[in-house]
Amino acid sequence: MNMLINRVRYPEQIEKAVKEIEKLLTVDYKLSKRSVALLLLQNDEALLEEIRKKEPNSQKIFEVIEETQKHFSEPLSFVIATARQEAAFKVEQETLKEKGSEKLTITEFLHKLTVNPLTGIPIMVLVLYFGIYKFVGVFGAGTLVDLIETFFENNVNPVVNQVTAQVIPWKFLQDLIANDYGIITLGIRYAVAIVLPVVTTFFLMFSILEDSGYLPRLSLLVDRAFKAIGLSGRAVIPMVLGFGCDTMATMVTRTLETNRERIIATLLLALAIPCSAQLGVILGLLSNNPGALLVWVGFMLLVFLLVGFLTAQILPGKRAAFYMEIPPLRIPKLKNILTKTYVRMKWYFIEILPLFILASVLIWIGKLTGLFDLIVRGLEPIMLWLGLPKEAAQVFIFGFFRRDYGAAGMFDLYQKGILVGKQLVVAAVTLTLFIPCIAQFSMMLKERGLKVTLAITAFILPFAFLMGYLLNLLLTALGVNF
Repeated sequence: MNMLINRVRYPEQIEKAVKEIEKLLTVDYKLSKRSVALLLLQNDEALLEEIRKKEPNSQKIFEVIEETQKHFSEPLSFVIATARQEAAFKVEQETLKEKGSEKLTITEFLHKLTVNPLTGIPIMVLVLYFGIYKFVGVFGAGTLVDLIETFFENNVNPVVNQVTAQVIPWKFLQDLIANDYGIITLGIRYAVAIVLPVVTTFFLMFSILEDSGYLPRLSLLVDRAFKAIGLSGRAVIPMVLGFGCDTMATMVTRTLETNRERIIATLLLALAIPCSAQLGVILGLLSNNPGALLVWVGFMLLVFLLVGFLTAQILPGKRAAFYMEIPPLRIPKLKNILTKTYVRMKWYFIEILPLFILASVLIWIGKLTGLFDLIVRGLEPIMLWLGLPKEAAQVFIFGFFRRDYGAAGMFDLYQKGILVGKQLVVAAVTLTLFIPCIAQFSMMLKERGLKVTLAITAFILPFAFLMGYLLNLLLTALGVNF
């Protein structure tokens, strides 16, 4: 077989632009002029900067690029990548023929099922139901949390309180270690008994989905819907990762193509995506009442889509293209799953556990100085305005230190019978929408800068309380009380 392969041929306007740029290039870049021209059309930032400094005809080159882009609705990088993919597929078809390839393999069949909206959406719902709701919510946040929380309440906290009282004579120092807000009795208990089981089950499920090759297919499936909120299918990765940890997911938004898309994704992560511990606790609280859970899910989905859509209309900048390599579907390997889960759990203990301890110390300082009580009293009228008990005020303070810390505080109020009925749904919605925790706030500062971070926070704070108020008003008007 003749293996001579012609070079990739691009659309006519691309080829015309390549020839024009080749004529304008005067400097040797240690690449063929055609390669340089294609890189420039793909918006290679380093090369564009070099052209700006070295080429006397740089302005004309930029005009060619700008004029070429007008002929395409998609970015030129997408057009070029598509042409290359088609050429590579054609070469593969001409040169490779596997035995039995004329028959549709089980992998190809499953691939078609996962990316076709008619079958892919039901599959996605099943994955979310069994993977997130049943495994993370019911098993992780329900069975495991109850087991470990009961052990702490019956065996750890009483011993810590007793030993601390005997060893430390000063009450204010006792409160640092034990009692209601101590490092061990609150900080470590929340981290180990309430948050750890949920985070572990989520990371385990995320590793399974990742290793199976399902996540890129999920990206393809949601790309069209995400376009409406200013994102591409690629954004599904940080969004799903946000259900594990919004801080980590905010860092991953740097992989998105445009600054506009990164800002929208950061806003939605901070506003409407609960971390695994928060999600697990909320699922655990509402799982016994399907109606309450349905209201929470529907309301959060509505906020996610509405805020995303409006932000996409307001925020300037070019829309992101979407193309990514799709790995083959495969049966996840146990070793890979356990390794990935172990690495993420190690990250959790190294990065997050100290934050729980720090939050306990800050609360202790706040209690000692009276600042904590002052802020709580300031929030109490807002809680009553939302139809919540005034004791919920401290939950929102906890939520600022750590989102999962706030969720765990809400779990405590539920256990004591303080949060009941529709209050659970209103509290769950408001706390989910509430301002990002310290860790996520710090990551936003690092990734998006001070101006964007402050703008996002200034929007979220009143918006969360307003949505909670409107939801409570709606449920009251309809006479709904779960």
